Order: sequence, then C-alpha cells, then structure tokens
Amino acid sequence: MARIKYYYDTETCKYERVKVGTWDIVLSLLGFLSVATVISIVMVLVYNTYFESPKEAMLKKENEELRLYYDILNGEMEGAKDMLAALQKRDDDIYRVINEAEPIPQTIREGGIGGSERYKKLLEQGLEQQELILGTLQRIEALKKQMYIQTKSYDEIVSLAKNKEQMYASIPAIQPVTNKELTRLASGFGRRVDPIYKVRRMHYGVDFSAPRGTPIYATGDGVVKKVKTNYGGYGKEILIDHGYGYVTRYAHMSEFNVKRGQKVKRGECIGYVGSTGKSTAPHLHYEVIKDNKKVNPVHYFYNDLNEEEYQKILELSAIENQSLG
Repeated sequence: MARIKYYYDTETCKYERVKVGTWDIVLSLLGFLSVATVISIVMVLVYNTYFESPKEAMLKKENEELRLYYDILNGEMEGAKDMLAALQKRDDDIYRVINEAEPIPQTIREGGIGGSERYKKLLEQGLEQQELILGTLQRIEALKKQMYIQTKSYDEIVSLAKNKEQMYASIPAIQPVTNKELTRLASGFGRRVDPIYKVRRMHYGVDFSAPRGTPIYATGDGVVKKVKTNYGGYGKEILIDHGYGYVTRYAHMSEFNVKRGQKVKRGECIGYVGSTGKSTAPHLHYEVIKDNKKVNPVHYFYNDLNEEEYQKILELSAIENQSLG
C-alpha cells in the first residue's frame, strides 16, 4: 500500500493531503527506468571489459589457432622461398653456364604481380585481417610466378642440353683413319714443301699415309654435302657438313661408300684411301673447316687420344716436311 503524503497549507493552517496526478506518476516511472537503464549499461560495459563471454572466448581461441597455423604456413613459405633461391642460383651458376646460356635477369625472376588491385573483390569484403591475408596471398603469387619461370628455364636447359649433346656428336673429334700406333700422320697443317712444285706452300690439312683401300671414317655426325671426282687437285673427295659451322673434307680417295645427302654417324666408313688427283702416294688428305675458315685438324683429335698421345700427335704435325698431295 502506497504511503499517503501531506503538506502544510499556510492559508488554512492545516495539513492537506498531497494529490498525485497521472503525469507525476508517469514522470516518476520514466525517471526510474532511465536510472535503471544507465546502471544496466554501466554494468554490461564493466562486465564486457573484465569478463569474456563464451562466444568471445571461443572466437579468441579460434584466432589464436589461426595465428599459429599462419606462423607455420609462413615458415613453410620461407623454406620454399629459400629452396627456390638455391635452385635459381644453381640454374644460373651451373646449368646455364655449362650450356652457354645467359642467366635470367633478377628483374624478370622477381617481377610484380599486379599489386592490391588484383584482389579488389577481396578488399571490398572489408576483412578484419586484410593486411595479413593480402600479404600472404601476394607472397604465394610471387612464389608461384618464380616457380613458373624456373620451370620454363629448366625446359630451356633441357632443350639446350639435347642440342649440346647433338653438337658434341657432330664436332669432328676423331682421326679419320685408324692410327693406334700414331705412325700414319705424314704431314701436318701449315707451310710444307709441295710434292710437285718442290716449294713451300700453305698446306690446309693433314696427310695420313695408309695402304690403298684403308677404310676412312666420318669424324663426326653430319650430312654428306659433296661426293665429287676430280682428275687433278683433291681427286676423289667427300665433304661432310656437320652443322654448327663445321665441315670436313676427305680427299685423294680410291672409292666412295656414301652418297650425297646421306646422313652419317661418327666412326661410319665413308670410303677408302687412294692416290687420286694431285697425289704422290696412297694417303688421305683431311681438312676441318670451321665457319668457312680452314683450321688445324689436329686440334680436334681429342676424342680417341689420351693426353700423352695428343701431345705426340701435335709434335708430329709440327714437323716441316713434304706433303703427300
């Protein structure tokens, strides 16, 4: 039961009963509610400041787990980056050097990936960990691009290696006749006495003395460019185009064993020793032509000779004697 309130009326000198109106009740109620609301808000704020709700605790735990996994992922990316850097260095310093290829410029290896515009749709979502997520995505994209460039480099290296293997097989790297005892080199490259005119003239090849009919071998893989018979000069001769700027000539032959346009392998018999053309005795005149310039063939006899034998051949070829044709 509500308490009855009185007030003293000075005019009547009596205590009169206080009459409470509807608005007084409403205002009192509103005041009470306002105070209660403020107190409630203060209590909620204090509670939220010093205490976590179950949902917040769960979200915090999830964030901590995500941060842990991110750190692990970050470590894995750093490891992949270091491994890729080692592969790039080995590629530039070893593989590309061996195959005589230019290293890939660092500006290409570390080229940009388009900046944050690439992730415009992701940015529009207003992510809480925007910088963290974008940074991770950009690092992954950079690694992917560098790995792609590296795979293309390896494709190029494989192609160069195959081409290099073919080039090695094509270089004229053996003696054109069997010469195990190193006794058949009769005349070397350089100024020699001409067998017909008896004057010193430039001899652009080497002469191997051998019995008529001795097999002559292709000194490298190639294609027979010329099979020709002359009644003077080189006599019966064969030219083989080995590619890569190399051509070899085999002259004064007695018989041919190949045809023009035929592909030959190193060590394949292409004909036989004779004494045709301008020749004074059965022998093979052999030339190596590199980039249209005749060079000393002895410098290419490294595939079937050891170091000691190669030195002996060099000494024999340096003797200034008479050529055989």
